[in-house]
Amino acid sequence: MSWLSFIILGLIAGAIAKLILPGRQGGGWIATLIIGVIGALLGGWLGGLLFGIGYEEFWSIQSWLIAIIGALLALVIWGFVTRRSARA
Repeated sequence: MSWLSFIILGLIAGAIAKLILPGRQGGGWIATLIIGVIGALLGGWLGGLLFGIGYEEFWSIQSWLIAIIGALLALVIWGFVTRRSARA
């Protein structure tokens, strides 16, 4: 998969993750989309590390699931970081 398709996949996965996990993560939609790209990268890395799976092609359900799960994980981490810094 090319870098451009990877970035597009991450942006869409970030938007889907935001719809699945609503709430105040801080940063708005732009930050959420950027976190989606980071989450897609994180999901691909963890998927390859733990299960030996990776991104096959753009329209593969495996690629989408990895990217969305990674984006959800990144949003949860981002929510903890912004919540903790808001209290301090």
